[in-house]
Amino acid sequence: MRGIDGCPAGWIAVTIAAEGPLAPSVTITRDFADLTVGVEKIAVDMPIGLPDRAGPGGRGPESLVRPLLGERQSSVFSVPSRAAVEAEDYRECCRLALETSDPPRKVSKQAFFLFPKIREIDRLLRADPALVHRVHEVHPEVAFWRLNGETAVPEPKKVKSRPYPPGLAFRRALLVAAGFPEALLLAPPRGAGPDDLLDAAVNALVARRLLAGTARPFPDPPLRDAHGLPVAIWA
Repeated sequence: MRGIDGCPAGWIAVTIAAEGPLAPSVTITRDFADLTVGVEKIAVDMPIGLPDRAGPGGRGPESLVRPLLGERQSSVFSVPSRAAVEAEDYRECCRLALETSDPPRKVSKQAFFLFPKIREIDRLLRADPALVHRVHEVHPEVAFWRLNGETAVPEPKKVKSRPYPPGLAFRRALLVAAGFPEALLLAPPRGAGPDDLLDAAVNALVARRLLAGTARPFPDPPLRDAHGLPVAIWA
């Protein structure tokens, strides 16, 4: 089972056993397709399934999971329309987003910088429909919510004044309790941050639940976009 998160070097993946001891390993690669080989379930922190028009609060999954996260709600951004995501120029992206959203809204620079990764996964899944049954959208804060007894994690992951803020320590402790070696979680590989490693690790636990049939989708059942891709955040 594999949990994946975006990172400065491309993608960071944590692979664990399907059952029993986790036996985790960590990989970094530039190409997402490399990470789809040799595993039954993949849980990635990136939107899958894009709307033709964006409604209030996003596609649907976003508005369902935000109330679960307390002060961490802002970590869930609203996914704009497919036309906006496919635009490679920021001004054009904002123009298309305004035309295809209700109420009209532009796109933040932070969200825009994620779009190449969203496009990478979208094109891969549309080209190989068999992957749709193996690659699932997750959100780390929702995954930590479930790991924390369905309670929102009280501290943010990042605090500018702290090199390793309490929020990361809290999340790391949850993962250690779930079976991850603490030494592995304290040593992110070059090209990824400590938060990227923890997010990939908690996503891997969702991948294990997906295989076991115990993961929960928001919404249930998942929606579908115009290309038949599922639209749901799994936890």
